[in-house]
Amino acid sequence: MPMPTPTTKRSHTLPAIITRGPDEVIIVTGGAGFLGSHLCARLIAGGARVIAIDNLSTGKRANVAHLAGTGRFDLIAHDIVMPITIREPVSAIYNLACPASPPKYQMNPVHTFRTSIDGAQNMLELAKHKSARILQASTSEVYGDPEMSPQPESYCGAVNTYGPRACYDEGKRGAETLFYEYARAYGLETRIARIFNTYGPRMDALDGRVVSNFVVQALAGQDITIYGTGEQTRSFCYVDDLIDGLIRLMNNDDGVAAPVNLGNPREFTVLELAKMVLAKTGSASQLRYLAALQDDPKQRRPDITLAHTLLGWQPTVSLNEGLDRMIAHFGQELGQQSARVVS
Repeated sequence: MPMPTPTTKRSHTLPAIITRGPDEVIIVTGGAGFLGSHLCARLIAGGARVIAIDNLSTGKRANVAHLAGTGRFDLIAHDIVMPITIREPVSAIYNLACPASPPKYQMNPVHTFRTSIDGAQNMLELAKHKSARILQASTSEVYGDPEMSPQPESYCGAVNTYGPRACYDEGKRGAETLFYEYARAYGLETRIARIFNTYGPRMDALDGRVVSNFVVQALAGQDITIYGTGEQTRSFCYVDDLIDGLIRLMNNDDGVAAPVNLGNPREFTVLELAKMVLAKTGSASQLRYLAALQDDPKQRRPDITLAHTLLGWQPTVSLNEGLDRMIAHFGQELGQQSARVVS
């Protein structure tokens, strides 16, 4: 099978006729990242051929190295801020490209915003050309610092458009608008997943998000850093559950064009999470409180009624079990071959 060829020009040939089946070609942007690499592996296990597109700014080739020998995987190093041409038929596109960690997306905020807007439009154009179904990985950040809990998809959010998180929050909101307009104007089959805090193996040890921060700090014997009082809440979804939700949403044939929340509705305070990590690792790390971060949400909990009703989906991995897996993963990654886990 010929290798896909990236270019910087849009293709103007007639759309290919797509047949969804066991040999379908699926594109995953951000495919070498945390979520993307897990998604690529699951799709390949299901019989698909996958083309991952990633600029490798936060993704890693090592995350997908194990897929190279399958004969059903290609990785293209490309930034979706620029258009790309794929010369073979494509049946589906998962658009996961964009840093999701605040420290990472704030390093180059203009590029973060462009990835969400220009990147989404480039992928929508590719989907239109290929007659492919396309899914946008949106985020619970579109709800901002919510004024109601749990957050249903009908809630419009309370987002600061003029702050350090806006490049990500508003970029994702803009991408949702593009998906809405392309579906309305061109009849494109679109899907939007609003993803809540997800964790699991292959998160970057320096990712900067709360679960990876606490686990790495505890294993290294460093202080556990809590921003603010620690009473702010989060709902943590294990990566396997999230990937299952994304695939169910993409494969749903009932025309689910509106956004769908995907996350674990079980709510924990940040302080509760820190104490769980300390107990599981047996770490002597101390809690260290720092100033609260600007625009950091005080409460985050998904209403997943829609996902359960339309997709038959709900999380199955508890935080207790997921943390055990995370601790084992980071213990090995940090050179501790047998991380201590207290069940």
